[in-house]
Amino acid sequence: MPRETIEFQTADHVTLRGWFFRPSTEASETKLPCLVMSHGFSALKEMELDTFAEYFIQNLPISCLVYDNRGFGDSDTKAGQPRHEILPSQQTSDISDAITYAQSRADVNPDRIGIWGSSYSGGHVLWVGAVDRRVKVVLSQVPFADGWANMNRLIRPDMMEAVNKTFQEDRLARAAGKPAAMMKVVDEDPLKPSALPTPDSYQFFTAWEAKSNWKNEITMKSLEAAREYFPSAHIHRIAPTPLLMTVAENDVITPVDLALEAFSRAREPKKLQITPGGHFDGYTGKGFERNASAQADFLKEHLVG
Repeated sequence: MPRETIEFQTADHVTLRGWFFRPSTEASETKLPCLVMSHGFSALKEMELDTFAEYFIQNLPISCLVYDNRGFGDSDTKAGQPRHEILPSQQTSDISDAITYAQSRADVNPDRIGIWGSSYSGGHVLWVGAVDRRVKVVLSQVPFADGWANMNRLIRPDMMEAVNKTFQEDRLARAAGKPAAMMKVVDEDPLKPSALPTPDSYQFFTAWEAKSNWKNEITMKSLEAAREYFPSAHIHRIAPTPLLMTVAENDVITPVDLALEAFSRAREPKKLQITPGGHFDGYTGKGFERNASAQADFLKEHLVG
């Protein structure tokens, strides 16, 4: 499937890199709608974002912009800042900068830009869709909707005192000029410290570790930032932009009840898709086909239309 390697600058002058997908059946001078796609917590563009993009351009007259978040994969990070640090305010700002890049392209219709996010970025698009009025459609897949509630599901209460102590020690160390403290994203033993201590997280990420340049580490500050993040705070302000939220019925990473509570606060037009399985089951196999097909239908109605 044809794709172009691209790069663009963020507002704070960081270079982000990714791919631009466009149907080969469309004339190069045709300005197509564009879907800006970003991945979840520590994930790279290779981790099935290209699969979704290829599906969409095969089935719709649409282009897709896929990129690595700053500090991950092929993208740069700010000079003097650590790689593998995940700060929501930066990543949401970067989505808006990706929209600006898409609008600047001669082959994109600047008035038809949608955003797609999954897991952590599934939360980001709820925020960006509410505050960036250039967005014409929002697709939020298995979203991280409420950081405080979500983190207190993933981290055992008896471990929280030690986690808070580690946050404090990291802040003091950084202030003294020492390197950022790091932690694992996943661990085979769910009782050991990791950001995503679930068996399906370990299975998903370690499979990609063997065939990509994904690294099993994030800064400790990333976890602290996730706990204070409430991406669905403005979900009621997305309207009248159409919203599709996809929720996995057995999701234990971004729990289904938290996503449904957020969806209940969204205003029309909105649509809820509940898929079988867990957090990662919509990325591949039969789960992917069902999931991507419904998303393509939503894009056809509200962005391509």
